[in-house]
Amino acid sequence: MHTSFSKEQLENPEIARADRILRRCVHCGLCTATCPTYVVLGDERDSPRGRIYAIKDMLEKGIEAKPEVSKHIDRCLTCLSCMTTCPSGVDYMHLVEIARGHIEKTGNRSLKDRLIRRALTEIVPYPRRFRWAMRAAPLGRRLAPIFRALKIPELAAMVELAPAEAPRSARFRGPGTASPTGVRTGRVLLLAGCAQQVLRPQINDATIRLFARGGIDVIVANGAGCCGALSQHIGREEEAIKFARANVAAWSKEIAKGGVDAVIINTSGCGTTVKDYGHLLRHETEYAKRAKDIAAMAKDVTEFLDGHDFGAPKRWSSLKVAYHSACSLQHGQRVISQPKSLLKKAGFTVLDIPESHLCCGSAGIYNIVQPEIAGALRDRKAANIKSLRPDVVAAGNIGCIQQLQTALDIPVVHTIELLDWAHGGPVPQGLEGLAKYSTDVPQPERSVEDYIGA
Repeated sequence: MHTSFSKEQLENPEIARADRILRRCVHCGLCTATCPTYVVLGDERDSPRGRIYAIKDMLEKGIEAKPEVSKHIDRCLTCLSCMTTCPSGVDYMHLVEIARGHIEKTGNRSLKDRLIRRALTEIVPYPRRFRWAMRAAPLGRRLAPIFRALKIPELAAMVELAPAEAPRSARFRGPGTASPTGVRTGRVLLLAGCAQQVLRPQINDATIRLFARGGIDVIVANGAGCCGALSQHIGREEEAIKFARANVAAWSKEIAKGGVDAVIINTSGCGTTVKDYGHLLRHETEYAKRAKDIAAMAKDVTEFLDGHDFGAPKRWSSLKVAYHSACSLQHGQRVISQPKSLLKKAGFTVLDIPESHLCCGSAGIYNIVQPEIAGALRDRKAANIKSLRPDVVAAGNIGCIQQLQTALDIPVVHTIELLDWAHGGPVPQGLEGLAKYSTDVPQPERSVEDYIGA
């Protein structure tokens, strides 16, 4: 793609980077076939190619973001399917981040949009605040029709996505170290997360139990928190950098003690962001080198498990599992075969979902700020899942789990919960009625507390 930035514009590092990315695009249009918003809406402006043209025009002219441009950029899920498809290697992920930062600084968003986005960034990344918000969700759910009548569909979507029942309490929140009682074979850091530890804390518990059986210490570092993805995806890069700095500082202290094998992420949306910390903190003199090193250590939980022998499963099941490959995992991290391989080794029958490359519509807070498009994608994904008639759906991202559960009458759980169950852990929430279809090898089961060291 030909660009026309002036010499003065190119002195700006962000514009220079955008120029390099834009020049790689050859207008082939292959990305349109795999872009969820284009598939649903059929509008060129809602395809990666269309957005690239709009970004180029906006940045070249150095103008404020017009509402029409903001609308189509906002509609991007950042699913990164276009990057998997692109034969030219266009770095769309970082290009759209530049555009969103420009929009956030120069766009003229409505007061409603500004308030909703601000509320989300002030609540979701902070577990204590988010727990209080979840307690108010049952009341808010009854008000959903009123929110829609008042043309505030974002609030309606927000309360409808909240669990109908209060989530179970986590057995181990940290900070601290969960240690096996036997021979230690490794030591890892675990990102406890923000929204996930509120919505489904048993995912972290399952991770700790499974690692403990393999003799691996799991450390939740003091001071680590939200990965920054939510803020980054809506153009608030300064906030994202703040979260990233806190995590790098907290993890660096543990790494300095020696013997840390990996930084484990069991929420794939967070994993894509943490693996990009080297880029996010590239201008932070104090953090840049450590951020790059930590990004290289980051692994999705299934990525790590696939390279380690945790022994034969203690429980065999005849359940049919439809594996939903989260966009952040298959497109963002290119972790594709490992989750399915682990599930098959654990004895499950794994089913591939048709149109598996298309997003389910979750995409961080997308299903709140773009509820109509998110709903259409969710229903499309749910229909493809139902066509397989599975017993359960497995996914590696809490956002996908919450999104799909609202459209399915079968359980949707995290992959690690099924693996933990197969290796002797408790029945995952929602699968209690299906436990009869498994065969147990009797063994004593310890609680998470048994693995917590001094």
